Parts: sequence; structure tokens; C-alpha cells
Amino acid sequence: MNAQPKNLFSFPRYRADVGAGRTAPFLPMSRAEMDALGWDSCDVILVTGDAYIDHPSFGMALIGRLLEHHGFRVGIISQPDWHSAESFRVLGKPNLYFGVTAGNMDSMVNKYTADRKIRSEDAYTPNGEKEKRPDRALTVYAQRAREAYPDANIVVGSIEASLRRIAHYDYWSDKVRRSVLPDSKADILLFGNAERALIDLSHRLAAGEPIKQIRDLRGTAFMVPRGWLPDEEWTEIQSVKIDKPGKVDAHTDPYAMTPEKDAKCKTEGGAPDSGTSTASTAAAEAKPDVVQQQTIRIMSREERQLMLKNRHHKSVIRLPSFEEVKDDPVMYAHASRVFHLEANPGNAKALVQAHDGRDVWLNPPPLPLAMDEMDGVYDRTYARAPHPSYGNARIPAWEMIRFSVNIMRGCFGGCTFCSITEHEGRIIQSRSEPSILREIEEIRDKVKGFTGTISDLGGPTANMYRLACKDKKIEESCRRLSCVYPGICSNLGTDHSKLISIYRKARALPGIKKILISSGLRYDLAVRSPEYVKELVTHHVGGLLKIAPEHTEQNTLSKMMKPGIGTYDEFKEMFDRYSREAGKEQYLIPYFIAAHPGTTDEDMVNLALWLKEKDFKLDQVQTFMPTPMALATTMYHTRKNPLKKISDESEVVETARSGKVRKFHKALLRYHAPENWEVLHEGLLRMGRRDLIGNGPRHLIPSRQPAVALTVENSGVLNGRRVAAPKINTFGKKPASRTATASTKPAPPASRNGLSYNSAKPKAKPAQAAGAHKSGRRG
Repeated sequence: MNAQPKNLFSFPRYRADVGAGRTAPFLPMSRAEMDALGWDSCDVILVTGDAYIDHPSFGMALIGRLLEHHGFRVGIISQPDWHSAESFRVLGKPNLYFGVTAGNMDSMVNKYTADRKIRSEDAYTPNGEKEKRPDRALTVYAQRAREAYPDANIVVGSIEASLRRIAHYDYWSDKVRRSVLPDSKADILLFGNAERALIDLSHRLAAGEPIKQIRDLRGTAFMVPRGWLPDEEWTEIQSVKIDKPGKVDAHTDPYAMTPEKDAKCKTEGGAPDSGTSTASTAAAEAKPDVVQQQTIRIMSREERQLMLKNRHHKSVIRLPSFEEVKDDPVMYAHASRVFHLEANPGNAKALVQAHDGRDVWLNPPPLPLAMDEMDGVYDRTYARAPHPSYGNARIPAWEMIRFSVNIMRGCFGGCTFCSITEHEGRIIQSRSEPSILREIEEIRDKVKGFTGTISDLGGPTANMYRLACKDKKIEESCRRLSCVYPGICSNLGTDHSKLISIYRKARALPGIKKILISSGLRYDLAVRSPEYVKELVTHHVGGLLKIAPEHTEQNTLSKMMKPGIGTYDEFKEMFDRYSREAGKEQYLIPYFIAAHPGTTDEDMVNLALWLKEKDFKLDQVQTFMPTPMALATTMYHTRKNPLKKISDESEVVETARSGKVRKFHKALLRYHAPENWEVLHEGLLRMGRRDLIGNGPRHLIPSRQPAVALTVENSGVLNGRRVAAPKINTFGKKPASRTATASTKPAPPASRNGLSYNSAKPKAKPAQAAGAHKSGRRG
């Protein structure tokens, strides 16, 4: 596999009459639209579980427009009826392949909450309608496409494919499932941001190369016979030789680019000789009485390094089979650890895992796009609107991102509960400043309803734009899971000046009134640049800024790979100081996770006490959801910590798995809400923490819930709708009379924007707060 990839835009155009100024208003979703374009067939048909919105934040639009630029006729089948194959025949058979994806999210995460309940709406569907895609949509769509045209090529990709490319724990069925490859019966799987692999694959298929012979593309996975190797020069390494589960023994580093210092090879004089064969030495040691005659070739240092490098690139690591990991938690945790260690495209090896007598083969991850390639992807001609067939339907995800701009990809944070790294990688890929400014101007000039406010300039995080390792060679050889945990790497550049420059130029554009930052802020990086914090707080916060400390207790934070709460305190001090200097009253919205692996009841109680001390009354909270492939999911399933060596005796990660405990942990985040007091009362008694139940300032919950009078105030009309008096719960004590008047002053209503503050603190304006939860990953 080439270390220097071909530029994404250096391929000749496949069809002269497609792309290059001949773009379709929208990629066709019907035969009538194909006829209007003069097409008798599509080269590629993209199948997606999302509504088709022609905007670069939506995967099918981004990929479709890129393929169009390369001269391919691209059609879209959006949210097809999966109950039969008929919906997959609407555009006919593609000349090259069906490209199948579940959509912008894993279909199970999209549909179900952390409590395994169906979500109230599907944000990627017109009018938020539920049940418009099946469970595990990628597999179902691929099977139906195969049923529609048995001889068509099937290519699967996007996040559901990325996160399920090997055997993985599935939270919703509570079992280890196979890779999606054998279940979907796809010909090839593309993982990660797959532009390189997809464009190369498309041109090779167009040139007549059979898809079953395309086995050398980075970022691809496919099924092969058991034991298959690309050629005779390849060797297979058992993963247990690299990261041995069980007793931890010293072992040779298979990634070393120089010979081991303690090599046992010796010359006749007894001195070490790095040019001597270790195999012949082992034989000599096994038979000391036999004189070994061996021709010794002295190799230069450069030759030895080249030999080791070639050997490295032509070896594959065999992970424990699906049959092994589904029944053995230690082997599952071991496989997960090795998988994550092979994530850096600069040094990752190929991986292989047996499934029922065949192998799933994974090539190394794709190489990141260069800045000009990123610009080319985002600079395509997009309609920046939903397909006209949806009429005036409200599509929640579109409403959230239509005035936002994606400026970068990837995340080197390595948070164990997040799957972004497994999909987008740790190396940041950034767009150029001119490209970003052009998109802002396009939004200003083309998007209906724009009033002058850009809702976000961000990506997976708000402030990793153009941050990278200071040395490319170090970056390519690094095997750390995070660049910022347990501390910020000394080789990581943390200069935010380029991001500050974009902020300043963006808000200076004619017609732009406000630039908000809504992506999750990585505050441990931000404090390294006080100038950035000042710029952000002074100009780009709409009253509320969301950040994600996730927890306060080190026991839990170490399992999350998140910084200590002291870093949050440092950032808050800067945030408050610069807000005062700007003459603005602004607040932080901290996010926390309940029931994360490694979190004890005591950890959650300590977090609740911290929230009470700080007078935080959280409104929006979440319980940990084990998403496929995440390291925290491995902890949840196996009770082992893949951040360390795995063995039967290694650290046990206690995890809240029962619904009762998970509900208790979540309730602690909203200790102030009366509807949670019964759950908290029971849980605190179970812990022996009666000291936290009472009516004093040091108590977490009252000993009894105050009775509420049936008056106009609590049983009449509130904000235009009728409300009933709340249910009274006295925790087993005799309830007060329902006609009694409440003896305590009612608490102020909870804010719908994430926090409510006591009456001494003003609430943020709804218009300001609305943008604070829109898009972006929690940093």
C-alpha cells in the first residue's frame, strides 16, 4: 500500500458530460429526475437511511457530489421501504455499485436511548418521524440491494460500517455480534472518512477491474478464505504475541525500527552482532555441540531499517476469532486493545479475524486528506437544502446545522466513551481559511432564512483546528491512544492563532452579524491559549457555552481518559474573568455522564455533592451508552480495562449494568428534581448514606417531599397549557393534607437550555441559548 497516496483530484474525469460545471441541481432520486438529466442509468446508486439533504454535513451529499465531480452519474435512494426489494429498483441497476450506508449515525444509536427506549423523534427524517429505517439498517439495506440485483456490486460504508467492521459488543441485543461484512454480504467495506478509497475504487471498477480483486486499498475490509495472504512475502502475527493476555511477560517490540539492544546474536568472539540471523542463533543455542556454519552479511543501518520497515508493512495481525471473543471477555478485551493500538495510519498493520471458517481482512486505516483535498471536498457545488420532494417538512438535523460550517475532522482526545476516533481518526484534517470563508459567504447568499448568525464553526471539537504533532516522524510512529491524556503531549502543538484568525475574518465578512461556537470545547487545550479564550468569550458565546468535564472523580475520569476537574476550574476562572471584562453575563453549561464504566455509587454521590456546592441544577443529563467499538464499551462488556495489559487477574472495572443502579446514577445528576427523590432516597439508604437525607443545607435531598397545595398556581394553566398538581411522595411517611399550603417557597422553573440558576442569576435569553446545543461533539 502506497505511503504517498495519489491526490484525490488528480484522476481523469470518467464522463466528460458530468461534473465540471455540469452539476445536477440535486442528485436524482427518481427516474423522472434522471430523464431530465438525460441519463439512462446511474453509475453509482447511494442508499442512505437519512433524508437526502444536499449539504456537506450529510455523508451521502458529500460523497455524491465528490463522485459527480469525478464524472460519475450518481443517484440517491433515501430511506427506502426495506420490507421488500422493490424500493431498491427505483433507479435501476447501477453500472458500478450500490453504495450503502445507514446514515450519519449508527442506526441503533439513532433509534434508541441509553435505556433502550425508542427515541421520541428521528432527527434525520422529515418531521422527525420514527420507524423510517430498520434496526441495523446497513445490513438490511445491503441484503435488499443484493436481492434486487444479485449480480450488482455492494459497497458498504459510513459510521455504522466503521464501528461494526470486526466482532463487536452490541448493547441493544446484549451480545457480541459478527462483523457486518458476513451478515450484509457486501463485496467490500470502506471505513473511516473514505474519500480516497471510494474514488480509487470507483475509477478501478470503471476501468473493468473486478471488485473481488481489489484488495490493496487502505481503509477497506473484505471477506477472504481462511489464511489468505496478499502474496508469499506476507507473514501473519498472532495478536497474543504482541499483547499477551494472561501473565505479563517481556516481549520483543514488533514495531521497533531498529534492532533490540539486548539481542542475543553473538559472533565467534562473543560480541553482539546485529547483522546475524536470530533464527540461526536460536538453533545454535538449542544444539550447543553442533558447529553452525552461517554466512554472515554485514548490513548497513539504513538497510536494516528498510528491511524491518518492509517486514512491518507486509505483516498482518490475527485477532482472536469471533467464536473466541463472543464467549471469552478476556479475549474480547485483548482484541479491543490490539485493535485500538493499530489505529495510527503511519504505523498500523493490517488485521484479520476469523468468522465461521472465513476471515474478515482489514487493511490499515486511510491516510488523512491534505488541506487542498479537504478544500476540494467541501468546495463542491451543494444546493444547501433538503431535496424538493420533502416540501415544507421539518427535518430536525437540517434545522440544527444549516447555518454551521465544518472546519476540520478527527479528534486526538481519545475519550473512551466516544467513537469518533475509531471513525475519523486521531490526526486532525483541516480546511484552509479561504475555503471556510467561501462557505460562510455561500450560506449568507444561498440559504433561505439566514439572518446573519453562523451557528457554529467547528467539527468533532471546537478548538483542534490545525493542531498537530510538531514532528511528522514522531506522529507516524506514535502509538498513544490520546495526545492529551494523562497530560498534553510535549510534541503536540497547541497554538490557537490560526483559529483566532478565522474567527476574526469570519465575523468581519459583510452581512455577518455573529459567529457562534457550538461544538464541544476541549478546555484543557483552550487554557494553553488565554488569547483564544478571551477571543471566544468576548465575541463568540451566545450567553451559554457548553463544555464537558463529564465527571469530578479521578477514578471515573481515568476510565474516560479525561482531565481532572481542576482543569475545568482553571478554565471557568478564565471564562468568568473575560466575560466580566467584556461586560457580559455568561455561563458555562457543563455536561456529565452517569453510570460510566468504573463509576461507583460513591463517585456519583460525590459528583452530586459537587453540583450542589456549585449550585448547578442540570436539566439535560445522559446515561452512558455503550456504542460499538468504543473502549468504554469494552469495559462495560468485559469488566476489564483495555487501557492496560489484559489478563485474568488484571484490574476489574465495576460497571452499573442493572437498570436500577443506572437510574440511581442518573437521578444523582438531577438531585434537585422532586421526581427523583424517591429513587435517591432508596439508593442513599442502600449505601448507608442517611446523612445526606434531611432538610439542612448539607443534605442532598429532603427527608420528605413538601406537599403541594391544590391551588390555581399548581393545578391551573401554565404557559398556555393546563397542568395537574404533582404527585406527592412522602417516602413512607403520612402525607400532608392535599388542601394544605406548601410550607416552602416553590423552586424556580428549570431552564430548558441546560441549567437553571437561582433567582439571583438571570436566565439566558431563549434566542441566545438555542444555539448552544446545536451541533458538535462534546469535547
